[in-house]
Amino acid sequence: MKKHILSGIILFAQIANAASPTLPVNAKLDDNRSSSIILVPDPQSYVKWGAMQPLFELQTAWIASNIDSLNIKAALFTGDLVEQNGKLVTDGLPNGLNGDQSSVNQWKSASRALERLDHRIPYIICQGNHDAGYISSENRQCSMPEYFPVDRNICWEKSLVATAPNYAGIHTLENAAFEIDMPNWGKILVIAWEFAPRDEILEWTRNLTESDRFKDHHVIILTHSFLNTKGDIITKERYALTPRNWAKDIMDKLIYPSTNIDLILCGHAGTTMPWPEDPKSLDEIDYTKTCGFRIEKTADGREVPVMMFNSQTGDGEWNGNGGDCWLRILEFKPDGETIKVQTFSPLYALSKFTKNMAVRHAPNDEFEFKIQ
Repeated sequence: MKKHILSGIILFAQIANAASPTLPVNAKLDDNRSSSIILVPDPQSYVKWGAMQPLFELQTAWIASNIDSLNIKAALFTGDLVEQNGKLVTDGLPNGLNGDQSSVNQWKSASRALERLDHRIPYIICQGNHDAGYISSENRQCSMPEYFPVDRNICWEKSLVATAPNYAGIHTLENAAFEIDMPNWGKILVIAWEFAPRDEILEWTRNLTESDRFKDHHVIILTHSFLNTKGDIITKERYALTPRNWAKDIMDKLIYPSTNIDLILCGHAGTTMPWPEDPKSLDEIDYTKTCGFRIEKTADGREVPVMMFNSQTGDGEWNGNGGDCWLRILEFKPDGETIKVQTFSPLYALSKFTKNMAVRHAPNDEFEFKIQ
């Protein structure tokens, strides 16, 4: 009997192994005692094209399949889930700016991709300028609550700890705080905002972070727009919505006087980068136009890292495949203060012919910083 059971287990293992793809290369943590959070940049240029929508799903499927191997505790999305929030008239789609998908189909695509993570890990989304208004933040109306209601992902039942009213006075995930338990780090509070948050949201954030419950937490702010590709704090933008706060306002009103906001993550910015005619390796490609990093000082002398990552031009243009599936792995090391950044593409990792391009090693793509 035992022999038959053992044979069955071996056969099942063989079948299971045969059914799992073998990637030529995959991401690894430096230390198996570390935990990680995955940062996914703006996916709008995937979902606006029907042919490219599976690439966003590839990113989320890769995250789901690596929850255990990378000890993933959460996935953060920098906003702009769609190219247009409420565009009903196609205006002769397809075209290079708007793609070939209606707003409804774009939201459905984003929702379908994130289904891969439902009931697996908490994923946290901040609102981008393209997620609000008709095309791009003419007002604050946003379809996110329709596609991402608070009861959608069971993992939010334990991690979601606070919400604030949106522009219409309704509590949604447009302004929400999540508590993530990170081994060797304690509890981390991740706060995601609406685009260009109103004063009420900054005050809600201040009260939350200074409360007895969260004053000793490490706090991460996830916001769409904060830093440009030159590493400068954004002082003003062209969007019509009001009232609002741009990044410089947020820095002065909230971040500078704070005592426990330790990290700011954003997307949004980017410029078309020079692309070699026939690149043979990643070393020939200048990816600095897709990211930014700086250290800000608070009133109490603490250093607060600010990191921008937006890979829409990661394939050389704004209206290409959407960004070659680049994402970032934030490895929270067991010393409780060091975070290592890795920049990885599940798309390049799929093939033996492109595996050597799946990890970017340039100083702006692979580095460490400390949380004080």
